[in-house]
Amino acid sequence: MSDWIDPAILALFIPTFFFVSVTPGMCMTLAMTLGMSQGVRRTLPMMWGELIGVGLVSVLSVIGVAAVMLNYPSLFSTFKYVGGAYLIWLGIQMWQAKGKMAIPADLSAGQETRPLALAMQGFVTAIANPKGWAFMVSLLPPFINAAKPMPPQISALVALILVIEFSCLLLYASGGRTLRHFLAKSGNVTLMNRIAGSLMFGVGVWLALG
Repeated sequence: MSDWIDPAILALFIPTFFFVSVTPGMCMTLAMTLGMSQGVRRTLPMMWGELIGVGLVSVLSVIGVAAVMLNYPSLFSTFKYVGGAYLIWLGIQMWQAKGKMAIPADLSAGQETRPLALAMQGFVTAIANPKGWAFMVSLLPPFINAAKPMPPQISALVALILVIEFSCLLLYASGGRTLRHFLAKSGNVTLMNRIAGSLMFGVGVWLALG
């Protein structure tokens, strides 16, 4: 990798992106919410969808497409409002302990949420956030060396981004699972559903209005 990217650049890039990725945001909040309501294993499809979205945003940012898209914010409207409304609806259902996303009264019962639906939540949340595009546009280009081949550099940086992002998603989903177990000791499933529903509702509003 050192033949493609200067080690000094990597030493700066990795902690910079980790700090930004681990900071609470829409995707991390969604991971924590699903970790609480679905468990870490069932949250993995959402993570894959989110990582595909982040990878797409990263690549398009480097080749300049994102700069064009940011000048036409109407292109984000469909993703933002439809995706936000869907998450808000899920949040309301979870608050009311309804729907497949809600935590069941019997915690040993498995939810039947479709993996594809979870993956789409992650994907839409990742690509429908203009702030995410703006961040990638500002972050990635400075780490690209025009004197070296572009494809290997882009591949290496995007791979690092995905590894760091996945690690942070697992961290937040595990935190949600820990919160679930803590609350389960008192048998307060209603409180768990309301916390998870409020977080999901908040992510939806954040996505729609962000």
